[in-house]
Amino acid sequence: MSTAGLPKLDRTVLSRLAPEQRPAADPAELRTRVLHFGLGAFHRAHQAVYTENASARSGEPWGITAVAPRAMETVRALRAQDCLYSLTERRPGGSVSRVVGAVTDALAMGPDATAVDALLSDPEVTVVTLTVTEKGYHRSPLTGGLDTAAPPVAADLAASTGGSLTTVIGRLAAGLAARMRMGAPPVSVVSCDNMAGNGAALGRVVRDFVRASGWPDRAEILDRMAEAVAFPATVVDRIVPATSSADKAAAAAVLGVHDAAPVAGEPYRQWVLEDSFATARPPWELDGALFVPDVAPYQLTKLRLLNGSHSALAYLGTAAGHTTIADSMAAGWGERLVRALCAEVAPTLPAGGPDPGAYADDLVVRFRNPAMHHLLRQIGSDGSLKITERWLPALRTLRSRGTSTPVLELALAAWVHGTRRADTLSDPAADALAACWRPVTRPAQTVRALLRVLGARDLADDDALTTAVANRLPALRAGRVEI
Repeated sequence: MSTAGLPKLDRTVLSRLAPEQRPAADPAELRTRVLHFGLGAFHRAHQAVYTENASARSGEPWGITAVAPRAMETVRALRAQDCLYSLTERRPGGSVSRVVGAVTDALAMGPDATAVDALLSDPEVTVVTLTVTEKGYHRSPLTGGLDTAAPPVAADLAASTGGSLTTVIGRLAAGLAARMRMGAPPVSVVSCDNMAGNGAALGRVVRDFVRASGWPDRAEILDRMAEAVAFPATVVDRIVPATSSADKAAAAAVLGVHDAAPVAGEPYRQWVLEDSFATARPPWELDGALFVPDVAPYQLTKLRLLNGSHSALAYLGTAAGHTTIADSMAAGWGERLVRALCAEVAPTLPAGGPDPGAYADDLVVRFRNPAMHHLLRQIGSDGSLKITERWLPALRTLRSRGTSTPVLELALAAWVHGTRRADTLSDPAADALAACWRPVTRPAQTVRALLRVLGARDLADDDALTTAVANRLPALRAGRVEI
């Protein structure tokens, strides 16, 4: 439907909405106590919802100031509507929409650097969260630490402070350093990105930045951070596709208002957090979040089964000419792929997590949801970063045990198949990957070269693996998925 003539979403129209369509907590009563980096759809459909519901159920005023590293369009859209936005749950039986009011302010990291830095030092802010994707951490594929030679990181290290900082890690490190210098209360910095050991990974790159800086008091800052900054690990789960024009129309039809920044997601959501916070936090457990001593079993299950299956469906579905996850699941091979990959990878998972068989059952239901239109190109982006987390550790473990890995080999072949053209590849390593196809060599040699770009020299030297992957390529070129 057209939104022409509809009132704009802002606080003045909330009273016109049905009670179940209004924010769970009164936005006017919230204040910024959480600072979030990454103003994308996932955060607004996941952590923001947990925070709003926790505030509503506890009566505590936990509001979020969300910072966009680059996306000024979203910042402008949210500011124009009092930082309100709609969330539509795409359910098989029909969509349900409501307004979320957890975000108290929206900032752009560069233009609003002074305000961002002030919040990082604000004693009222006791939690900082991040959804900046794997590439936002600038980790070295060889060491796992901060890649100080990466141009954006090197530029930030040269600048060290001020509005010229362009990476989230640089801004965060500088802000935490200022907080340590002024003796502000402890703070918890929470990665909500899909990486194994995301808390430790975030803590490492932040400390690496401080260590590599030119700050004369960097040793004192690191000592203070060891006492006053916690980096809990987390597992986040909700499928949140890129917002479409149909989502905007659906929200407008249900709510009767024009929302310039809507989000949509599946009904399912989960949040598992390491119970190691440094100070006060929102009572997210009131909305179903799970606090545990060790998130690793949950994290690896989600990373290797859900995210691993998602990537496999994306690359194989693209090779077969499909567009969405639901399309791939509707193909004859979709469910078989998910179940076979989960079964193959299950032996690499630690005890104490979800049952892999039951988890696979849930994935099949979630991925089949006909109301979801999760684009394969969105899931398949940044593959050189994603598959090093989602597939390669399990592949190494299984092959070291002498276990066959046909499903992971098939998935890897589909990724290889999609790396040939840099101009169609959404990946920070697109040029390096495409260069592996020139000059034309034997397919197994191309596979070896691609694995080396990923930093996986051990797998590149596995002749049986590279040959098996190369042998899968002819069928994929013909659009066939053979499991």
